[in-house]
Amino acid sequence: MRRSKKERQQLLMSTIQDNPFITDEELAEKFQVSVQTIRLDRLELSIPELRERIKSVAEKRFDDEVKSLPIDEVIGEIIDMELDQNAISIFDVKNEHVFKRNQIARGHHVFAQANSLAVAVINDELALTAKANIQFIRSVKLHERVIAKAKVLKIDEAKGRTFVRVKSFVNNELVFTGDFEMYRSNNQ
Repeated sequence: MRRSKKERQQLLMSTIQDNPFITDEELAEKFQVSVQTIRLDRLELSIPELRERIKSVAEKRFDDEVKSLPIDEVIGEIIDMELDQNAISIFDVKNEHVFKRNQIARGHHVFAQANSLAVAVINDELALTAKANIQFIRSVKLHERVIAKAKVLKIDEAKGRTFVRVKSFVNNELVFTGDFEMYRSNNQ
């Protein structure tokens, strides 16, 4: 049974409020309408596109939390964080992130997401990468969503070091792993 436009738009608003990270494609499938219809509904309702919704949620939630770098300098969008514990970010691979000839993401973008997340999770005004041991498991392609998960393994206050492991996934498949030794100033 087709829903009326008004009913669909009300459901669309509540669905996005419940899950601001839902894509237009997922919404189209859920409401059994075209992606274009979802985009027109969002436009009418003044609901921003996914990227802007994610940015808004992240900025509201983490702007005061992230101490080591401005939130707009984080590569990807932070969606969860406990300082000196763990953090999660998402990064959508777009045309500007890939090699034109094969549509594979340039490695420095995948690394930058992981490295900036390792910096952001540190509860210190100054956090810098001292050493990194990284491994690319498989290539990341255009339009894939990379979910990076950082976990603080150890804090050595005497040496001013924090050890962070970051694992990046595409659809639950490991694509990148990195062990980061981070310098911290100990001014907490």
